[in-house]
Amino acid sequence: MKKRADVLEWINKAEQDYETAEVMARRRKSPVPDIVGFHAQQCVEKYLKALLVMKKIEFPKTHDLIELLEITLAKEPFLEVFRPDLRLLNPFSVQFRYPGESALIEDAKMALKAMRRLRRFLKEKYSF
Repeated sequence: MKKRADVLEWINKAEQDYETAEVMARRRKSPVPDIVGFHAQQCVEKYLKALLVMKKIEFPKTHDLIELLEITLAKEPFLEVFRPDLRLLNPFSVQFRYPGESALIEDAKMALKAMRRLRRFLKEKYSF
């Protein structure tokens, strides 16, 4: 029962990031592409971690989506097709969070599309 609760907690947190990314993406007067991309990345990261918990696969504390993918591939090799999306999202975890680099609106749009694809797939495949 605890594992199921852990999975649901990851999913609930992923959904909060999903909602935040979607709401923030609708801002037209003061766009915030860094924030949109960050929450898109966080949504996907948490869905991957929910899957790992569900599959009883241990994982380190990391924001690196490629590292999480590599761990996941042992049990779910079909996720390889999402590698390009994960590569696109990965920089949003840290790279755009601090002064010196900023995401463009187009970057945020691509991050949203990647998030939506992976979220939809995982929700359909695993009934999250």
